Amino acid sequence: MHLALLGGGRMGEALAVGLVEGGWEPESLAIAEVDADRRHALEARLPDVRVAPSPAWAAADAEVVVVAVKPGDAVGALESCLEVLADGALVLSIAAGVTIAALEAAAPGHPVVRAMPNTGALVGRGAAAIAAGTLATELDLEACERILGGVGTVVRVPETQLDAVTGLSGSGPAYLFLVAEAMVEAGVLVGLPRDTSDQLVRQTLLGTAALLDDDGATPESLRAAVTSPGGTTAAGLAVLEAHGVRAAFLEAVVAATRRATELGRP
Repeated sequence: MHLALLGGGRMGEALAVGLVEGGWEPESLAIAEVDADRRHALEARLPDVRVAPSPAWAAADAEVVVVAVKPGDAVGALESCLEVLADGALVLSIAAGVTIAALEAAAPGHPVVRAMPNTGALVGRGAAAIAAGTLATELDLEACERILGGVGTVVRVPETQLDAVTGLSGSGPAYLFLVAEAMVEAGVLVGLPRDTSDQLVRQTLLGTAALLDDDGATPESLRAAVTSPGGTTAAGLAVLEAHGVRAAFLEAVVAATRRATELGRP
């Protein structure tokens, strides 16, 4: 299956690397990237993948086109390669805020699937949601799951829930980076050298994520398991609850979801 990536930025590169490492034939991949320096970097990292300076060159006879350019460029990039696409080629868009209706209008007759990945894809641990357009079939969705599954987890949702996905997992890494930043500062406040605090916080977050991934238990039960009655963890959690940390996260996700909806309006 010939796949063309329109856009060779960080997310486009992550997808290409994930596909190749997952067994996709490099010769069946093509990347369109207009920036010459970026093209050279892609060619150095993916020597067997064709890197072209325009969408039309990359998408010639492609059976799957992944729209990975900036949202404002998505429709134009897609329209520029329509004449060379294979009949019925699948369009998978990861351009934030660009609706299925806009993509279907730009590529009439082509099945469209819209996706919302997050930056975890850059290290092969992303979280993505996909939503089917009016012409997309089960086989189309399975193809998209294979593509995005090379860089993380994929779930299916209706398009009406993609803004909520954006507010939760799309913006989620930034929330956790803020938590990490605050914890490093807290370590310094209680007397640890900054580099020591930074190292401990990083490993704490990595270990916690691994427990969430491997244990199969709920976050609530894992938290309860490390919270002894009257202990240090219980004291710390009481302060977080008193300062409304839980409510702040709820409000942050709601605000980000609302903003995603606003940005997606014409």
